[in-house]
Amino acid sequence: MSRLARPTHGRMIGGVCAALARRFGTSAGTMRVIFLVSCLLPGPQFLLYLALWILFPSEEKAARTAW
Repeated sequence: MSRLARPTHGRMIGGVCAALARRFGTSAGTMRVIFLVSCLLPGPQFLLYLALWILFPSEEKAARTAW
């Protein structure tokens, strides 16, 4: 499993789905479909996406702060 960081390439909006897909070894398209289907259910999906967008560092920032 790779580190959770929003990629600079291959992202659509914030890179959260691409980061989660890379982490769990699936395609970004699959993760995006899962997110869209989950939006049909009641719950705070958009708020969670925004929170993850804020919490996950970008790859550039993660590379600069790595040991």
